[in-house]
Amino acid sequence: MKKILLLSLTFLISISSFSQNKFGYIDSQELLLLMPERKTAEEEVQTFAKSLESQLQAMTAEYQQSVQEYQANEATYTDLVKQDKVTEITGLEQRIQSFQQNAQQALQSKEQELLEPILQKARQAIEDVASEGDYTYIFDKSVGSILYVKESENILDKVKIKLKL
Repeated sequence: MKKILLLSLTFLISISSFSQNKFGYIDSQELLLLMPERKTAEEEVQTFAKSLESQLQAMTAEYQQSVQEYQANEATYTDLVKQDKVTEITGLEQRIQSFQQNAQQALQSKEQELLEPILQKARQAIEDVASEGDYTYIFDKSVGSILYVKESENILDKVKIKLKL
């Protein structure tokens, strides 16, 4: 009888300790798509990208014009003029390549700059809901990661001792 009572008590304690953990999940991509700020940021990034693209098109048009002019007049150019024109065209090619690289970096920076406050707002809302709902863990369904973890005992020191580190 004592064994049954002891087993029942142990079972109840383990169930109550397990029920203290509360898990939740969210699809953060879906959340971001619902946020109106994201659409505004996306439009601003698109506008910025279009301005960079128009600058690139202008540079490309200048390059093509220089190449066509060189090809049309190559027979009339002296060696010195030919060398100067080739140097000019090569310089334009390098400027275009450099612009493309810098534009890509600028576009990524702009996107990150605009999305960071939106992501921070979403993170804060998730943390607030998790705290208010007394969740232990919140998982992100879209990327398979943990978005929120309730502070508990960090076992790093115990693992280091176990590994003799």
